[in-house]
Amino acid sequence: MAEDLSGFSMLELFRLEAESQTAILSAGILAIEELQRSPETIESMMRAAHSLKGAARIVGLDPAVRVAHALEDCFVAADKGRFTVRPEHADLLLTATDFLATIARSDDALEPNGSWAQKASALVTDLNTLLTAPALTAPALTAPTLTAPAPVAASTVIVSQPARQPPPDPADAPAEPSVFVAAREPAVPETNSGPQVPTANQSAALSAVKNVEQADRVVRVSAESLTRLVGLAGESLVETRQLRPFVDALLNLRATQVELCDTLAVLEDKSKLENAALSASFISMLTRVRERSDECLSSLTKQADNFESFARRNEDLSGRLHHEVIVSRMRPLADGIRGFPRLVRDVARSLDKQVRWETRGEQTGVDRDILDKLESPLSHLVRNALDHGIESPSQREAAGKTATGVIRLDARHRAGMLQITLTDDGRGIDIQQLRNKAVGRGLVAKQVAEQLSEIELLEFLFLPGFSTKEMVTEISGRGVGLDVVQSMVKAVGGSVRVATSLGQQTVFTLQLPITMSVIRALLVDIGGEPYAFPLMRIDQILFCRHADIRTVEGRQYFEHDGVFIGLVMAAQILETTALPLGVDPMPVVVISDRGQQFGMIVDSFLGERDLEVRPLDPRLGKVPNINSASLLENGNPVLIVDVEDLVRSIDNVLMGRRLSRVEFERMADQARQRKRILVVDDSITVRELERQLLQSRGFAVDVAVDGMDGWNAVRTTHYDLVVSDVDMPRMDGIELVALIKADPARKDIPVVIVSYKDREEDRLRGLDAGANRYLTKSSFHDETFLRTIVDLIGEPTQ
Repeated sequence: MAEDLSGFSMLELFRLEAESQTAILSAGILAIEELQRSPETIESMMRAAHSLKGAARIVGLDPAVRVAHALEDCFVAADKGRFTVRPEHADLLLTATDFLATIARSDDALEPNGSWAQKASALVTDLNTLLTAPALTAPALTAPTLTAPAPVAASTVIVSQPARQPPPDPADAPAEPSVFVAAREPAVPETNSGPQVPTANQSAALSAVKNVEQADRVVRVSAESLTRLVGLAGESLVETRQLRPFVDALLNLRATQVELCDTLAVLEDKSKLENAALSASFISMLTRVRERSDECLSSLTKQADNFESFARRNEDLSGRLHHEVIVSRMRPLADGIRGFPRLVRDVARSLDKQVRWETRGEQTGVDRDILDKLESPLSHLVRNALDHGIESPSQREAAGKTATGVIRLDARHRAGMLQITLTDDGRGIDIQQLRNKAVGRGLVAKQVAEQLSEIELLEFLFLPGFSTKEMVTEISGRGVGLDVVQSMVKAVGGSVRVATSLGQQTVFTLQLPITMSVIRALLVDIGGEPYAFPLMRIDQILFCRHADIRTVEGRQYFEHDGVFIGLVMAAQILETTALPLGVDPMPVVVISDRGQQFGMIVDSFLGERDLEVRPLDPRLGKVPNINSASLLENGNPVLIVDVEDLVRSIDNVLMGRRLSRVEFERMADQARQRKRILVVDDSITVRELERQLLQSRGFAVDVAVDGMDGWNAVRTTHYDLVVSDVDMPRMDGIELVALIKADPARKDIPVVIVSYKDREEDRLRGLDAGANRYLTKSSFHDETFLRTIVDLIGEPTQ
C-alpha cells in the first residue's frame, strides 16, 4: 500500500526529511568526535547529506542544496580515503548540520533576498577548505584509535574538547502540528557481523537511516482527532464491560431456576410416597411441571453460556481496540531526547568538563502529549547536572574519580507508570549547605531546620527561586530550573524525587503516567461512594490499629517504620457522610506533597483499576480535591482525587483546628464493642433477611453478592464470623470456606453455611471443607440461626 502523503506541502515534506537526516548527521559527527570512526558511520552521513541535497533541490532551497552538497563531498572524500574526518572538524560539520535544520524550520527560507545565501556561501567555503588543506597524519577510517567504554544497551557520547560555540537549547524546537501514525513498526537494526562492531552512536545512526527508509508509511492525523478516537475507544470498552452485570443476572436467574427444579423434584418424590392421598391427575400435572422446569433450566443454561461467551469476546475485542489506539499515541522516548547528546557536548565544552552521556531504554513508549512536555524539564535537569553535579577533570582526579563524568538517563515502564531516572556521578548535594541556605533565605527557622530529615530538606530544591549556587550564569543559578521540572510533572499527574550521596552521585526520579488518557488507580470506598487515587501519587497503603493511634495537641498520628504520619478521616476532608468505623485495623492511604505526609482513613480498599480519564465539565470550575472522573465496569461514575489539593485541604483543616477527633474516637470505641459478621449470598432476599436478623440482635453486618466478592471482603476487613450460601456464581460457598481455612491469618474465623440443600452428603461436604456449622434456610423461622451465631462468637457487644 502506497503511503498517504497527500496532505503535505512540498516544504513540509522537506522539513520532515531534514528532521530525520540532520539527526543522522549529528549522531555520526558526535561518534567521530569521540574517535569512533568506521565506514558505516561515514556511509550513513554520506547518504543523509545526499538525501537532503535532493530534497532541498525539489523545493528550491538553493542555500540548503549547496551546503548539503559540500557536506556530501566531505563524506564521499572520506569514504574514498582522500580525506580523514577528525574530531577537530566536528564544530564546522555540526554548524553546517545546524544550518540545514534551521533553514528547514524557517518561514523565510524561500525568500530570494534573504541572508541564507550569504551564510551558505561562508559554510561552503569553510567545508571546501577542509578538503584542500594539507593532509595530516591520522588513523585510518576503519581502525579506531580509541573506543570509549560504552554499555551494550546504552547510547553514549563523550565530550572532552574546549568550548567553541554557545550551546543550543533543545526546548527551542517548534511543536509539531500533527501526529504521524506509522503503518508498520520500524525494523529492528541488524547487528554488524564484520570485524568492526558499531558503537552505540554508529548503531543509532544506521538504525535511523533504516527507519527513514522502512517506516515512512504514515497517515497524517490531527492530534485532536486521535484524542477523540482514544475517548471513543475508551467509551466502547466501558460500554462492553457493562455486559458483565447482565451475565451475572442470568447466572443468578439460573441459580434460582435450579432451586425451583430441586423444590419440584422434592415435591414429586413426596407425592409418589403419598400416592394414596393425591389424585393421579395432580401427580401427572406435577410431573409435567417438573419436566417443563427442567427444559427451561436447560434452555436458560444454554443462553447464559452463549451470552457469557459473547460478552467475553466483545470485552476482549474492545480491550484490544483500546490498547491499539493508546499505542498509536505512543512515541519512543528517543524522539524527545534526540538533541540531548549535542546539548551535553556543547554545555560540557563551555564549562571545560569531560562528560559521557548514556541512555538506556530510549525506545520506551511515551504518550506524545507527555513527551512534548518532557523535553524542557529534562533539559533543565541535564544542565543542572552539568553545572552543579559534574566536577572539573582536575577535581575529579583529586577525588579519586575518572576525569570523565557520566550522566545517565534510564527509562522504563514500571507498575503501569513511566519511570525516568537521571543520574550523575558528580559531587552530590551537601545537605548541611542546603540546610544553611534554607535558613539564610528565611524559609525555615534554624531550630526547625535542624530537625528536618534529608528528604524534607531536598524538597527545598523545588521551591521557586531557590538555588544552591552563589553566582548566576547563563546555565544556572537563577533558581527556576527545578521549579519548572516539578510544575510540569505535577501538571501531568506525576511526581519527582531526588536522592543524593555526597561526593558520589545525585539521582532525580520522575514517575509519570504512560498516557494521560488512562491511569492506574486504587479504588477506595469513602462514605459509601468510590473514589480513585492515582497509584503514582500514593506513598503506600496500610492498616492502622486503633490502639496505635496517638494524640498530641488535638492532632492524631501513628508511627510506621520509624516515621510519624498524621492521621485524618477522608470523609471529613472530602465532605462526605462518615460511616461508623467498625474496622480494626483501619485501611489507610498515605499521600504526600512538598514534604508533608498524611494518612487518610477510608472505609475499605476496592482494588486497582485502569481508568479512562474524563475531564470535568469546565463550567464547574476547579472542584476542590477532585482532578477528573471516570466510569467503572458497571457504568457507575468514580471521582479521581487531586492529591496535591488534598494535602492542602488537610493542612487547612489542621491549621483551623477543625479535625473531627472526638467524633472519631467515639465511633472507634463503638466499633471496638460491636462484633462484625459478613453475609455472603447471591440471593438479595436471603441476604437482606440475614442482615436484618443479625442487626436486630446487635451485630455489625456487611454483605457480599457471591463467593469472589466475599473472599475480597475477608482479605481487606476483619470479621468475627462469616455466613455463606453454597451455590453462587464465580465462587461457591465450599470454595470460599476452603480459602478462608487455608489462610493462616484467617483460618480461625468461624464459618456458618446456610443452604437450601438439606441432604446428609451436602452437609458433610460443607463440614469437610472446614465450616463450623451447616444450617438449612428453614432455620430462619426459629431461633436456631441466631443461637448458632451466639454459640460461636458470643453476644454482639464486648
